Amino acid sequence: MPTYEYECPTCGCRFERFEPITAKPKAKCPECGAKCRRLIGAGAGIIFKGPGFYATDYRDASYKKAAEKEGRSEGEAGGGNSKGEEKD
Repeated sequence: MPTYEYECPTCGCRFERFEPITAKPKAKCPECGAKCRRLIGAGAGIIFKGPGFYATDYRDASYKKAAEKEGRSEGEAGGGNSKGEEKD
């Protein structure tokens, strides 16, 4: 259920209510008791938390194989250093 923001036209009080999407706006001002109007909000954006949310996570197998080939060919073309040590 979304959180809706309301504003009282009489006293200017603003508050929020947690209501179902199908609910009709029936809020009364907690300060003066007048009928309030529901404001149109931007809503919340999607937030991805945690590791692993990358554009390449859900690619098909052919894309992954091509990316592996490309990575190997770059490594063979001088990706190491002059002492022959591996990169971290």
